[in-house]
Amino acid sequence: MTRKQKRLTIIAGLAVVVMIATGLVLFALRDQILFFYSPSDVVAREVAAGQPIRLGGLVKEASWTRAGQDNTFTITDGGQEIVAVYRGILPDLFREGQGVVAEGSMNDDGQFMASNVLAKHDENYIPREVVDALKAQGEWRPEGAGQ
Repeated sequence: MTRKQKRLTIIAGLAVVVMIATGLVLFALRDQILFFYSPSDVVAREVAAGQPIRLGGLVKEASWTRAGQDNTFTITDGGQEIVAVYRGILPDLFREGQGVVAEGSMNDDGQFMASNVLAKHDENYIPREVVDALKAQGEWRPEGAGQ
């Protein structure tokens, strides 16, 4: 083999290794690439208890209860609802009927145990992914529509 052929063989071999490594990383992260799961996604994918995820949707009206620092509320996308439990102080902008993304995991009882809750940052903001999920469920009502 000439020097040029050896060099091309090494480059081709490295390219194959890089492609295989990239494929393995993408395969391993296939369910974690999403920013968050909607309640319908959680039910459809049968997310395992204890698996860390982000759950996004709207806080269902009249579902939020607070006892000290224990907060219980329902996150919905119009199709499915999941009860979320959070211990701590919720963001000042947390409200019923508003968009929310909660980080945590499902427990064996089907409740979502949140470790962090992210609320919208101004009165007109809902994460684009939440809007897309609500539109897919036919539940999207832009601010001021139908009032």
